[in-house]
Amino acid sequence: MAKAVGVGGVFIKARDPKALNAWYAEHLGIRVEYGALDFDGPESFGKTVFTHFPLDTKYFGDGPQQVMVNFRVDDMDALIEKLTAAGVRIDPKRSDESYGRFAWIWDLEGNRIELWQPL
Repeated sequence: MAKAVGVGGVFIKARDPKALNAWYAEHLGIRVEYGALDFDGPESFGKTVFTHFPLDTKYFGDGPQQVMVNFRVDDMDALIEKLTAAGVRIDPKRSDESYGRFAWIWDLEGNRIELWQPL
């Protein structure tokens, strides 16, 4: 059967793409290759969820943001500590679910990002 087998990329407009890529590399440890953020190899293995939310959702924050990216992380506590020390804006809310732990931050351009540490 012909079907999609995964997400090949997420494309988001930015005021300063190079600065935003550098921010993600510095604060989340994401490799930048050929001008794009890149996950590759066994470290990136895991489930990817692609879902839709109602237009009036507040899950993405209070602003007009239309898309939110969720990143799998390997050590939530250590990453939040690192981000705090770097002055990254962090939502104080946390969520512990049967399928993992969640936290939220904002990037250099004010995009809300979800961090997920699977169990």
